[in-house]
Amino acid sequence: MGRSSSALPLAVMFGVAVVDALTGPAYNLLPVYAAGPAIAAARGSIRNVAAMGAVAILLCLLFAAKAHRFGALRMYVALVAIVYVTLAAVYAAWSRQRTESRLLDVQEVAETLEDVLFVPLPAVIGPVRLGASYVSASRATRVGGDLYDAVPSPYGVRLVIADVQGKGLQTVRCAAVVLAAFREAGHETEDLADIARRVEAALDRRTDGRRFVTGILAQISPAGHLLMLNHGHPPPLLRTHDGRIRSVEADETVPPFGLSALAEPVQDSVTRLTLHAGDRLLFYTDGLSEARNGEGRFYPVGERVGPLLRGGSPQEALARVRTDVADFTGAPPDDDSALLLVELVPGAGGPEVRARDGRAA
Repeated sequence: MGRSSSALPLAVMFGVAVVDALTGPAYNLLPVYAAGPAIAAARGSIRNVAAMGAVAILLCLLFAAKAHRFGALRMYVALVAIVYVTLAAVYAAWSRQRTESRLLDVQEVAETLEDVLFVPLPAVIGPVRLGASYVSASRATRVGGDLYDAVPSPYGVRLVIADVQGKGLQTVRCAAVVLAAFREAGHETEDLADIARRVEAALDRRTDGRRFVTGILAQISPAGHLLMLNHGHPPPLLRTHDGRIRSVEADETVPPFGLSALAEPVQDSVTRLTLHAGDRLLFYTDGLSEARNGEGRFYPVGERVGPLLRGGSPQEALARVRTDVADFTGAPPDDDSALLLVELVPGAGGPEVRARDGRAA
């Protein structure tokens, strides 16, 4: 029996005993001892609740004898009340413990999913420094439908950030399918559009087809050449080395994954841009741009985020963004959000991009 779960019920019952002793036999406080097991059900185990019920019965008998009511109808009524309340409290404690056990199982599943979906990114891959941040709006789990990843390849660093429409386990499943397809194709596929087709095909084969996925596929070569395919996703925010800030709008936005059959082939939809050393590019999901304050205003990404990207490591810059969003909204997040910040660093070279540990892709 834990002290924390016994202290309050015992204090309440002994408080009733003190009042019972002071008021005398004129008042009938015997049924009030049932408050002990009722309170114990909130935090205590089944054994703890039963023990509090036994203490309540003992106090009831003692004070019935003290008031010369032992064997009287009032005593039996009080005992029946205590027994029934104790039985109800035992059932409540059992139900609570089952719920707590399920929540623990959910948390374990969520942690396992997080380990699979969000493999920690290295601080440096080839020509870029990286920072990543994910916040789930769910209190029961730490994962949702937003995702990101970065992998090295012979053609440059490949990046993905995406947002699966909807909520629930099927959303998480879709996120896992997108990540698996990207990780499989990102290392070896030469054409960025082919990676997009692999993602589309994986969603078609392995999901129910009822959800679409907005996302960006990007590639940054050692020379700083950016290729980007935007599938209906918020455009990334660029802060150049000399402090200029702008959104990188797609030359042609194609429909989200899952709806690509409605569009022309994506080969001609690639946006091209040359980055320079010190340039920082922030990819994000709409959990950032659609965060609202108490007045219903959306978080102004371009206005507030750009200055926060200056200085420190990419991870430190993202921490500043998260703090600023929390200050703006003044409330916990109501949607998942993923952030991926890349910075082109000088000194990169060679035909093949290598991860920080030096292993070739």
